[in-house]
Amino acid sequence: MSIVSYLELMEIQSIKNRFGIIGNSPMLNHAISIAERVSPTNLTVLITGESGVGKEVFSHIIHQLGTRKHSSFIAVNCGAIPEGTIDSELFGHEKGSFTGAHDARKGYFETVNGGTIFLDEVGELPLGTQARLLRVLETGEYIRVGSSKTAKTDVRVIAATNVNLQDAVRTGKFREDLYYRLSTVPIYIPPLRERGEDIYLLFRKFCIDFAERMKMVPVKLTDEARLLVLKYPWPGNVRQLKNVAEQVSILSIDKEISAQELIQIVPDITQNRLPVLKDSVSDAAGNMTEREILYKLIFELKSDLNDLKQFVFGVTQHNGNNGSTPIMEPNGYSSAPTYIQPISNVPAVLPQQDDQALVINSHQPYTSHETIDESLSLADKEKELITKALKKHRNRRRDAAADLGISERTLYRKIKEYDLEK
Repeated sequence: MSIVSYLELMEIQSIKNRFGIIGNSPMLNHAISIAERVSPTNLTVLITGESGVGKEVFSHIIHQLGTRKHSSFIAVNCGAIPEGTIDSELFGHEKGSFTGAHDARKGYFETVNGGTIFLDEVGELPLGTQARLLRVLETGEYIRVGSSKTAKTDVRVIAATNVNLQDAVRTGKFREDLYYRLSTVPIYIPPLRERGEDIYLLFRKFCIDFAERMKMVPVKLTDEARLLVLKYPWPGNVRQLKNVAEQVSILSIDKEISAQELIQIVPDITQNRLPVLKDSVSDAAGNMTEREILYKLIFELKSDLNDLKQFVFGVTQHNGNNGSTPIMEPNGYSSAPTYIQPISNVPAVLPQQDDQALVINSHQPYTSHETIDESLSLADKEKELITKALKKHRNRRRDAAADLGISERTLYRKIKEYDLEK
């Protein structure tokens, strides 16, 4: 290892200790290195990653290591502010500009002048607000709601999102010019399932911290229980891992927890989730949206059904002596010149595993170009998945949203859109 690399690792470790970051994943170290290098500048940063990976921690790293560390810092959850008031919150408003505006009010860009503003869930901003934000980023100018006077501000913007902004640009939900302006320096934070042994290190840290607060002995995991923790995909990432560690700490009977006891306390830890699909359209960080996953699963199922039809068509067309059909081995090749003579006017029958039969009309054979007459409506599939998730979690929307891999705000919007509130 070179001296430069060693010094860089020492600096990264120092940042971890200062901000309470646990783990040695190369992808995590790379993200910290980028944050450390961009912090002295005033460049706009876009932090991407799944919900619960710790994007806000990186915004604090960039602010505290930068030249604005002695100025104000504010974190704004764009997804939690109603669309009708988001402009007022960010840019302020004048007295009487709308119903309820009894006094003039300063916005965040005015109160944090000279400091840093962290816009979390920036992908949830309405298009009108996106245009206002773009003007602030390009010229530093903004206009209060209900005013015609231009004001100036000097604010560094750090944005974060757990959605695919490139997909949102393609669907017209996010401005392309704003996307490129925000992503001057992109930072991707890996999900917990891609951080290997960091999972167990974090689990131990959370157990020890909880034990210290509760003045109890910290729990430990057996090798089998540890393997379960490492293999689970953790869709809620660090936030979910911390909740499970505290749940196990308080509910466990023995201080050394076996795999069986861990499963009893956290039944979901053995559940299989949808696989991570790599060979599809994704963002620069490799993340896929739920829409892309649904599309891929639907078309793979359709492809499998078409392959099955082609196989059946090949069997019915591959007639041997005098129209007889050869007996096929499982690998698709006939083992000997043994034939089954078809009975006239009786359709060929292929037995199924469930003791039913697939009847093929010899006068209307399948052709290779036929397609399945089925509904491929994405809305229907999405509605079905949301309904199943709500039923599974007994209408606990937060748990259902985590299971589906979407934000709780998005789930509320989908429930309203598909009229699932009854």
